[in-house]
Amino acid sequence: MILLATLSVIGVLLTQMLWLDRAFRLQHEQVELQKQEQQQLEKQFNDRVIIALTNVTEQILSINKDPSDLFDAVKQERPNYFAVTINDTLHPYLLEALLRREFMRRNITDDFEYGIYDCFTDSIVYGNYVVMDSAGTDTLPHTHLQKLDKDGHYFGVFFPKRSSSLWTPETVSRSTWIYPAIVSMIVFAFFAYSVWIIMGQKRLSEMKNDFIGNMTHELKTPISTIALSSEVISDPAIVNEPERLATYASIIRSENERLRAQVERVLQLATLDQEKLALKRERIDMHERIRHVVDAFKLPLEERQGSIEMNLEATDHWVTGDPVHLTNVVFNLVDNALKYSAGPPRITITTRIRGRWIAVAVEDRGIGIRKDDLKHVFERFYRVPTGNVHNVKGFGLGLHYVQQIVHAHGGAIEVQSEPGNGSIFTFRIPINKNERT
Repeated sequence: MILLATLSVIGVLLTQMLWLDRAFRLQHEQVELQKQEQQQLEKQFNDRVIIALTNVTEQILSINKDPSDLFDAVKQERPNYFAVTINDTLHPYLLEALLRREFMRRNITDDFEYGIYDCFTDSIVYGNYVVMDSAGTDTLPHTHLQKLDKDGHYFGVFFPKRSSSLWTPETVSRSTWIYPAIVSMIVFAFFAYSVWIIMGQKRLSEMKNDFIGNMTHELKTPISTIALSSEVISDPAIVNEPERLATYASIIRSENERLRAQVERVLQLATLDQEKLALKRERIDMHERIRHVVDAFKLPLEERQGSIEMNLEATDHWVTGDPVHLTNVVFNLVDNALKYSAGPPRITITTRIRGRWIAVAVEDRGIGIRKDDLKHVFERFYRVPTGNVHNVKGFGLGLHYVQQIVHAHGGAIEVQSEPGNGSIFTFRIPINKNERT
């Protein structure tokens, strides 16, 4: 499914890229045509203006009876600004009348400004802002006319309503690709998120299947043992063998305790699945809870020739919390330390004060945890691979339960481990300062 979805997304992206490329090319061609057309129109306008200004210059020379020939007197200083060199001063109104008449003859209907430069005063004498679609003129601020680096007399004509800016493919194409690119990014992000969700659900499904398989095996074994032992005890002749009877009674009691422990773990999972974890808030002595857990492991430790060392150094060990759940936290950590010890278990439980917290550390010298597995140990149903160690049983719920209970009490938990050198699980819970003893 992921492969097909990936191919589909790639196909959509490639199709969109091809479409964008084609649209860009067509738009680029269209813009180039528009640019050429506008350049042609501007060139035609500039030519007409230059011809008109040349005629105006000849008329001025004729009126002033100036026999000189001002060759190349008209210069285009900017795209919409023209300057004309003359030999002498002239009256602004005469210049305006000549310009208006000549522009009308050349079908130049754009409004314009004109100004006259006087070389004697080294300043510009402004004329008017001429509105071509009306008979009169309007006097407006002539901020566009500037003094040019010229010697002698000249007048300038400026067309303020004409712009030389043209559309460019870069500015137009921006609107072509930006919106499809945003849509593509959204589609890709949604696809990546969907793949991440699918992979997470697949992994969770695999862990649940592993949990069901482990739970079935863990429950099936003690039930079968209890059934066989019950059949033996039901034999009337066994009353004549008290030692054998005691042995099978002990087996039934042991397997029943084992079955109870497994059911308790499943109930812990059901407790965590509730929307709100209901905790009993009581005054608890953490040292007393730790000693209670250590007493519960005396028999398993004797069977494996192990030991638990307690370094209860915390000077203030009273907290407010649920006694059952906090006891289960310590129990699960000690149980893991026992199960993941390849040889005789050597477990150390230490308590210390860290500011307003009491920290409880459970250290073992077991097989340790790889760095890649450390970030997953508190996930539900996750079990650290143990290689050839097949006697480690469990559902992958213990550490997840521990983390949830510690967080529910306002605390935190961390782990330090190296393969072959054991692990240290440390959780801390706030001290109840109002009830110190």
